[in-house]
Amino acid sequence: MDFTFTEEQQAAAEAAHTVFAAVAPDTVPSPALTHGPVADDFDRTLWRTLARADLLGLPLAPEHGGAGLDPLALCLVLRAAGAALARVPLLETYAAAHTLQQHATDALRAAILPRVATGDLVLTTASAGRTGHDPAPLAATARRGDTGWTLDGTHTAVPWAATADRVLLPARTPDGQTVLALVPPTRTGVTLADQTSTTGERHAELHLDAVPAESPEILTDPAAWDTLRNLLTTGTCALALGLGDRVLTMTSDYTGTREQFGRPLATFQAVAVQTADRYIDLRAMETTLWQAAWRLTPGAAGPLPPEADIAVAKIWASEGVRRIVQTAQHLHGGFGADTDYPLHRYHAWAKQLELSLGPAAAHEEALGDLLAAHTPS
Repeated sequence: MDFTFTEEQQAAAEAAHTVFAAVAPDTVPSPALTHGPVADDFDRTLWRTLARADLLGLPLAPEHGGAGLDPLALCLVLRAAGAALARVPLLETYAAAHTLQQHATDALRAAILPRVATGDLVLTTASAGRTGHDPAPLAATARRGDTGWTLDGTHTAVPWAATADRVLLPARTPDGQTVLALVPPTRTGVTLADQTSTTGERHAELHLDAVPAESPEILTDPAAWDTLRNLLTTGTCALALGLGDRVLTMTSDYTGTREQFGRPLATFQAVAVQTADRYIDLRAMETTLWQAAWRLTPGAAGPLPPEADIAVAKIWASEGVRRIVQTAQHLHGGFGADTDYPLHRYHAWAKQLELSLGPAAAHEEALGDLLAAHTPS
């Protein structure tokens, strides 16, 4: 299996590294040092920089101001964003834009996507459902009328809902079909209740009370929700990989210079074994991520649906990022608990990613169901 990246993918990764290199993680606010959200808005300055670097339109077709790149390129950029703890809705905008690119009408694409590429229109997504445990499509209902659609329900933990321009959310029709609705958070019938994520970012519980939606704003393609969910999940794994990579580097630098009994910590066998185990975690996270992202590209095929490879990536990302950060906290000693030290912020973000991905046991069960339903050719 050859995971050599194309020139276009490598160029996207290099541009992302250049942009995110200017983001110092120790300047990212920490939830332990504030009351309520750490900021009323995401990092608009960084968002404009991403737009100028042509990184916001990567999944979009050239006619909409984009580069037409695939999910592998998106994950390369998200990996760099995770390493910098970038406080921007990049994953949500990528996933929503990619889904609209594939499943929206020509008119909706033309109205929305060029403004996404320039950074003038910010997208977010609702994927946690009503409670964070139930399937997301069950959180809202969509009823078709003579002149359009009506939305009702509640989605929790919607990132940056109060400051995004559109929210792409799943809903269930009376006949059991899942559709996606693209609605402004300012529309009549939409109310937001402030929530704070584990990272201290501003989320919201989004209530829909007889919210009107025009027909073009509803994506009725049955595959649209799978497209959105799969890219959100795979992108979260990419953020976890970037975070884990940076934390392991921090740990190696610290144990290589911190001395005990006249020797660097890294020379002690117990320390070396722990860091080696975390390196294995990181390499497994990386391999399974690229396999999952590749399965989302056009023409990629495998013996099982893409959800199988995504489940494997989720298992390693969820478990791996937790182990990497826990080991880093342990080997840093008192520094690991210092809220002024960047590792504290990485710990909070790692926990948020772990909770977003869910427990490994659930993914193993889903993978088992896919294997049980598989008929070898």
